[in-house]
Amino acid sequence: MGVTLDISHAPASPRPPARPNLSGLTRSELAAAMVAADVVRPEKARMRASQLWRWIHHYGVTDFAAMTDVAKETRAALAEAFSLDRPEIVERQVSTDGTRKWLIRTAPGIEIETVYIPDVGRAGALCVSSQVGCTLNCTFCHTGTQALVRNLTAAEIVAQVQVARDDLGEWPSPKADRRLSNIVFMGMGEPLYNLDHVAGAIDIIADNEGIAISRRRITVSTSGVVPELKPLGERTQAMLAISLHATNDELREQLVPLNKKYPLAELMGGIRAFPGLSNAKRVTFEYVMLKGVNDSPAEAKALVQLLKGIPAKINLIPFNPWPGSPYECSDWGTIETFAAILNRGGYASPIRTPRGRDILAACGQLKSESAKVRASVRRKAAAT
Repeated sequence: MGVTLDISHAPASPRPPARPNLSGLTRSELAAAMVAADVVRPEKARMRASQLWRWIHHYGVTDFAAMTDVAKETRAALAEAFSLDRPEIVERQVSTDGTRKWLIRTAPGIEIETVYIPDVGRAGALCVSSQVGCTLNCTFCHTGTQALVRNLTAAEIVAQVQVARDDLGEWPSPKADRRLSNIVFMGMGEPLYNLDHVAGAIDIIADNEGIAISRRRITVSTSGVVPELKPLGERTQAMLAISLHATNDELREQLVPLNKKYPLAELMGGIRAFPGLSNAKRVTFEYVMLKGVNDSPAEAKALVQLLKGIPAKINLIPFNPWPGSPYECSDWGTIETFAAILNRGGYASPIRTPRGRDILAACGQLKSESAKVRASVRRKAAAT
């Protein structure tokens, strides 16, 4: 006679608690975590944290067993108490121009996009996100159509750098000939609405015994959260970029609604007081070129006057279209005329070459909702 075992109402086996991940902690947090887990004695915590720091951030290891100068029994205890796991890469895309984009899931429902752009800065720049979604609703930006989910932690920001370096094969951290030389906080979100975690991430990324990217090669872009400009400069010593896009309050309020809270006069005052501002540490102003909206010669002349006396360069960004966008990119001749006026006014005004448009990785195109249709699905649908 057969016997059937009914387990339909059996209690589910409890999942073991997730081990804390050490790969995004500061030095002091790393030491404290090991002491709290009874892995090391307090008097040895600082020394052990320095060892792990180099293994995690200089060598990029994800397995405690690889830490050959740490005692075997300590490695075993670390592996039992902690993890060094990378977040899940949901999708990886490579553009025809070499740009790489990763859709990264750091937790259930938490997905962000990160983009590596070759031949930018000294060698190549990584555009990192600071929030999931955004609250600013800039009308030319695809990310602005995605509601804010939450701020990213410092660990989640650092993880974007780690994922990129894994993919680029850049461990241990090279001091020369590195492919990832610059970090730009120009991805999803407004960094100054998450300054604590952005500053913490920069401390980790810039540490000379780890990833070791100089603070002068880290740029934080803001739409103009004026009260946080000075704290940003004092806490991070990073370079400043301003998402400007208009020369008068009426137009900027349409393009960048935050301008209603911090109008141009207030924003310019905050920029002029930015710590360390000088010819050696210029502000970068980002100006997206929108056909028939902000691209006239009169606007170019007004921009020269608005920035008068501020050590700056102006990045002219051809508008990158996205599904449903209400704008068109300015004609190339119009952009060149605009740039010439700025040059005559004394401002370097490079025209940013659009990169990664074919994979929606260009400036203003990032958006990552858990429910969105994946690019691979769209491509298959288009082929049928």
